[in-house]
Amino acid sequence: MQKKVISEIVQSEPSLIPIEVSGWVRTFRSNRFIHLNDGSTIHNLQCVVDFENFDEALLKKITVGAAIKVTGILVESQGQGQSVELQVEAVEILGEANPEDVKLTILSPKRHTLETLREQAHLRVRTNTFGAVMRVRSKLSFAIHDYFNKNGFNYMHTPIITGSDAEGAGEMFRVTLLDPKNPPVNQDGSVNYEEDFFEKETNLTVSGQLEAETYAMGLGKVYTFGPTFRAENSNTSRHLAEFWMIEPEVAFNDLDDNMDLAEDFIKYIIHFALEHCEDDLVFLENRLLEEEKSKPQNERSEMSLREKLKFVLENNFIRVSYTEAIDILRNSAPNKKKKFKYLIEEWGADLQSEHERYLVEKHFKCPVILFDYPAKIKAFYMRLNDDGKTVRAMDVLFPGIGEMVGGSQREERYDVLKEKMKAMDISEEELYWYLDLRKFGTCVHSGFGLGFERMVQFVTGMGNIRDVIPYPRTPGNAEF
Repeated sequence: MQKKVISEIVQSEPSLIPIEVSGWVRTFRSNRFIHLNDGSTIHNLQCVVDFENFDEALLKKITVGAAIKVTGILVESQGQGQSVELQVEAVEILGEANPEDVKLTILSPKRHTLETLREQAHLRVRTNTFGAVMRVRSKLSFAIHDYFNKNGFNYMHTPIITGSDAEGAGEMFRVTLLDPKNPPVNQDGSVNYEEDFFEKETNLTVSGQLEAETYAMGLGKVYTFGPTFRAENSNTSRHLAEFWMIEPEVAFNDLDDNMDLAEDFIKYIIHFALEHCEDDLVFLENRLLEEEKSKPQNERSEMSLREKLKFVLENNFIRVSYTEAIDILRNSAPNKKKKFKYLIEEWGADLQSEHERYLVEKHFKCPVILFDYPAKIKAFYMRLNDDGKTVRAMDVLFPGIGEMVGGSQREERYDVLKEKMKAMDISEEELYWYLDLRKFGTCVHSGFGLGFERMVQFVTGMGNIRDVIPYPRTPGNAEF
């Protein structure tokens, strides 16, 4: 007896050797045709039952959502939609699913909204859409590690609990064991964190970048891939409070090297998805086409999902300075006609998603890398340019998403970094170790951060970031 998964079986030839397969019932028609799925593929296995040879009480337990084990012979399919089917010889019920209960869940065959599926996130991975999305997510995770491993990077694990705010934005989740109703206080009334577990104020990390920089200055090429947290009250389709971030840091790389790395990396993982996730991408593409039929013609995508992915692979990313981008936006029709929610009036404006998407989707019609941003709207660690007003920052912008990657050449000069920290009121005492890097063999170095869920969104075509992570954490939502 050969034990097999459905992804193997649907690609097999008919055989007289009995096989065993386990999975969950998707449908059971006419007391004869079981559609079985085990999560290994988007495709169901049709299992044909000769109901006259089976006990009626057993057949009644073969309901939607039930887990069963089936044994039989693989034969050429007589129906459409599959090349082989299983001629069932025996069925074992592993776990029953009450039909009345199933009607109240997303396991029932009727179509459900994505919002309804989110409300039953513990079951949604059994649907075709979320099964496909999560298999693609898994493959993309592997592709990330594969890319960096092939290119000589060292994988490092940066702290989840930290005392530093890498972004300087202050939007962090506090980690504490102090009694919130009666915390110890200092004489001035402030909370005395010296009595807390870590004896100082600590938070969940917003980025592993600063720690990754320290390792890049010893190992040369490193990357992190782990959870990060933002206490930003953004209830949008693009933001999560808990998400996964990929952050490479490379010693001796300048901004041009950094842009090259980001483009090469992104193209590698998209190519990997196209090569290894074809069945799931075909399903997600057809799902997207159906979804877009309800939209006005001018709001529909010009390309199908896989065409869009291939377009990214086949075209160089356009590289445009912030200053040039501001000129394009200032003179654009949406700006002149006051269609932008945030009008572009002068140099120094912080670009919003609507501006980024205009540049990518309307003006250049391809991914864009913006660079050399105003220093005032960027983080303290970015290298100051000779003009004294811009920094060596870069953002990679994608259609439908906006910012996919944010990165920079890091400020390697001790005196300049110290001045920038002072100007932005960032504690030298807290980040003494970060400054130390500039005192012991400093060098040009660069890195970037890529929000993993945004990449999964782009590759799968899902419109809401909450639908590409198993259990989304957003304002007011920490279910499951």
